Amino acid sequence: MASDKVQTFTKDNFETSVIQAGTPVLVDFWADWCGPCKQLGPTVDSLATDYDGRVTVGKLNVDENPEVAGRFSIRGIPTLLLFKDGEVVDTVVGVAEGAKLKQMLDKHL
Repeated sequence: MASDKVQTFTKDNFETSVIQAGTPVLVDFWADWCGPCKQLGPTVDSLATDYDGRVTVGKLNVDENPEVAGRFSIRGIPTLLLFKDGEVVDTVVGVAEGAKLKQMLDKHL
């Protein structure tokens, strides 16, 4: 079950929720059919809880929002992009351990 702290990003809310956000935003680019994406899901949920109030965490379905995925040249999923002040400051492609992702987030806080 996804954490209630994980937001859903779409082409309609991406600009305001991610690009214009006042805090860092971690975006998980994923799709329903992607096994590794599902494997990463609990880690993303955990990060949303652990970093609540400091980092916004959300998911963007690449099948439903191909224009956003294309804008950031997403070629493989899962891909995690960390945005800060509207810019991509870090990227992780593939399934990563929670400790690695926490280290990435901590260096940008």
